[in-house]
Amino acid sequence: MIHYNPKSWFSLIFHPYNRQVIRKLLPAMAGMGAFTAGICYIELELLEQPMEVSNAVHSLLGFVLSLFLVFRTNTAYDRWWEGRKQWGSLVNVSRTLALRVREFTPSQSAHEHFNEAIPGFVKALRNHLRPNQPGTAIPPSATEFSDVTHVPNAWAQSMERQSSQLLAQGELSAQEHWLIAQNIERMIDVLGACERILKTPVPYSYSMFLKKFIFLYVITLPIGFVATFAWWSVPVVMLVFYILVSVELIAEEIEDPFGVDENDLPLDALCDTIEENVSEIFARN
Repeated sequence: MIHYNPKSWFSLIFHPYNRQVIRKLLPAMAGMGAFTAGICYIELELLEQPMEVSNAVHSLLGFVLSLFLVFRTNTAYDRWWEGRKQWGSLVNVSRTLALRVREFTPSQSAHEHFNEAIPGFVKALRNHLRPNQPGTAIPPSATEFSDVTHVPNAWAQSMERQSSQLLAQGELSAQEHWLIAQNIERMIDVLGACERILKTPVPYSYSMFLKKFIFLYVITLPIGFVATFAWWSVPVVMLVFYILVSVELIAEEIEDPFGVDENDLPLDALCDTIEENVSEIFARN
């Protein structure tokens, strides 16, 4: 995740991320520039005069396209923000669970178990949400969890099993066990919400139509621009192409907030925060 000062206009305008976007789009922008130059050459050099084409259609389509792009970016940002809220909730739930276990029972073995299980669940969830990235989620060390396929569930089950044992041994009252179980349940809710975001992509027909709309809009711009801008149509079309496609690229990047792109959520830092907080809670006398 990129950390920046939103009040520093100059640094934002010339931030290295802008150069990365330009570098990614450069081949396509060069292609659009060459295509526009070809249209300019035909109309300005081969024809007696440039074609007079009204820009009314492009103005109308530009308005419709802007509505599509606004909806597209809002949808992508909603997914990003929902992911951030879920992980913020996970930080709070992890702290509350650690505090309750630490204060409800003096059992050292229970403290050690939850001190390992809470960060274990969080790290397993992080890796579970990054199926295409290197790194394997580590399950609990107990034998019955050695061959699990859903590692976050295994960590949650191990915590639930530990709290049930404490209840059976009289280490926890029924009310205390219920409070601990509520926190484990909230962790499972966060897991389910993150899986919903991950496994529910933007509908294919919508994404496909928007990309096709942008392509057709930009590819027809030179025909109407040559009569007005002449050879200046080349940089103008390239600029319009850069702006429209950049918005779509931003939406594509943030609609999956759990990856490792520069604008994705800082899951590694959140995991470290939870691990440090939980260890500090259990380390207190």
